[in-house]
Amino acid sequence: MIDSSWYVRPDGVPDRTAAGGIVARLENDTVMIALGQQDGYTDFVLPKGGVDPGESIREAAEREIHEEAGFDQLTWLADLGIKARLNGAKTKWVTQHYFLFITDQIKSKPTDPRHAPSKWFAIDSLPDLCWPEQLELIVSNKQLVEKLVREHAQSH
Repeated sequence: MIDSSWYVRPDGVPDRTAAGGIVARLENDTVMIALGQQDGYTDFVLPKGGVDPGESIREAAEREIHEEAGFDQLTWLADLGIKARLNGAKTKWVTQHYFLFITDQIKSKPTDPRHAPSKWFAIDSLPDLCWPEQLELIVSNKQLVEKLVREHAQSH
């Protein structure tokens, strides 16, 4: 169970920088969010992962979204903020950079075999998310996400 202990940095835990984001699309005037699942888990997650050497943070977000969520046709819309917590094993302090991307893709095929194809959910009807800070990111940016996705759809 994820509790407040994941959000308190212990002394001596090494840093890791990660990137990922919200992938959205408009369906019948409803903003939809893509969420993924890793094998063996029932709760959903936003796609994200570590930044590789020589990669920008946004490049890492796009790569991780392709690997974990299966979307490779992304348009960046906004930077959404930074969250920090321990990784699942509580061995690294992860600073996570989140972005908003829009896509026209509906079906996905993750390149990482540990991840199932993404599922789409209305931004107002989200399932349980594994990490509380990811739900907080979506909720706190909901109006911005809806505004930018609708504006992008109208201009294209």
